[in-house]
Amino acid sequence: MAHTAEIIAVGTELLLGNIANTNAQMISQSLSALGINVFWHTVVGDNPQRLRQALDAARGRADIILTTGGLGPTYDDLTKQTICEVFGRKLVFHPEIADGIRAFYESAMHVAMPENNLQQAQLPEDCTIFDNPVGTAPGCAFCAGGVHVLMLPGPPFECQTMLRRCAEPYLRGLSKDVIVSHDILCFGMGESSVEQLLRQRMARMENPTLATYAKPAEVRLRATAKAADARQAEAMLAPVVREVTALLGDVVYGVDVSSLEEVCKRLLTEKGLTLATAESCTGGAIAQRLTALPGVSAVYRGGVVSYWTSVKADVLGVPQALLDEYGAVSEQTARAMAQGVCRATGAEVGVSVTGVAGPDSDERGNPVGLVFLGLHTPDGTFCRRLDLGSRRRDRIRNVSVNTALDMVRRYLSGLPLAPAAR
Repeated sequence: MAHTAEIIAVGTELLLGNIANTNAQMISQSLSALGINVFWHTVVGDNPQRLRQALDAARGRADIILTTGGLGPTYDDLTKQTICEVFGRKLVFHPEIADGIRAFYESAMHVAMPENNLQQAQLPEDCTIFDNPVGTAPGCAFCAGGVHVLMLPGPPFECQTMLRRCAEPYLRGLSKDVIVSHDILCFGMGESSVEQLLRQRMARMENPTLATYAKPAEVRLRATAKAADARQAEAMLAPVVREVTALLGDVVYGVDVSSLEEVCKRLLTEKGLTLATAESCTGGAIAQRLTALPGVSAVYRGGVVSYWTSVKADVLGVPQALLDEYGAVSEQTARAMAQGVCRATGAEVGVSVTGVAGPDSDERGNPVGLVFLGLHTPDGTFCRRLDLGSRRRDRIRNVSVNTALDMVRRYLSGLPLAPAAR
């Protein structure tokens, strides 16, 4: 039997937009891997009446309900009480849980436990208790009327810990199917172009399925299969992944990889080369993406943010005569920046970006969206020109960063530095 789940996040701060509902994303990913279908996400404030309405709706359309939040010690933490009212369960006080909370305050907080924390020791009768080793609010699970109800805390780290340690083992016993997915990451084709190329295939597919998702300045394709076990699901997915990657060609930069910069790091390591960056309109965003990777210091030497023209000349060694003749936003300057950062850092590969991110044209009248990217390598110096048009400033910067990283990937992979026109 296929199970259907609904996730109910409780918290007025979620409705107000003060915090993002990251728990729902995390739980959905977990349930998908367990072969449990998630068809609804609900967010409700700290209001018992509206929570009752949400629970009534959920139990009419799902056989698994997971709630997050509302398990704390304050007056508006009423999730347990409301769930017990809806499902006809009594709240039972657990002295051993109260002792654990008291010990947590004394050892970790070095203060006496506030009396209102005692309500966290009350749980539905005949429930499975979920321990919380990183907080004070225990969770729990019970089944009533054919519906499994799981309560998890709201703080994301507590929710994640309890999900992995307690909720997943509980749920694993309910589902016989597993769902396996593989992500195909692309840069160089827009989502609509990818979808148009694969539309007929996607329309015919039922299991496995294929769906496109737009990421900032790139596209992710997710192939998903449901089967009795992971081996069978993998066998179903393998031909799909092969076919899609063959159709898309070199715009695919990886399968189940985290990012373009992760691919660049791996390729630099394999080739025994180091990289440096020279940035103008991207303001150090390429360097930030690279330095967020653990262990990247083995292949990334450093970068220069040369926002002023004088910094391009004085630090990167771009000839002043070249700047005077062609300007800061030009192919000649981009090439010289990439060469200069290699001289300054000793890196074998240097990538540069100079352009007009907006909102206005530059002093030479270059339009918003004009960007030049240089790449200096042991095999020569190359340049790409982007005409991105009057897009938002952040969009121009994001596309420029991804294009720079993709140029590095393409060079290290022996590919053309730009995708072929389709």
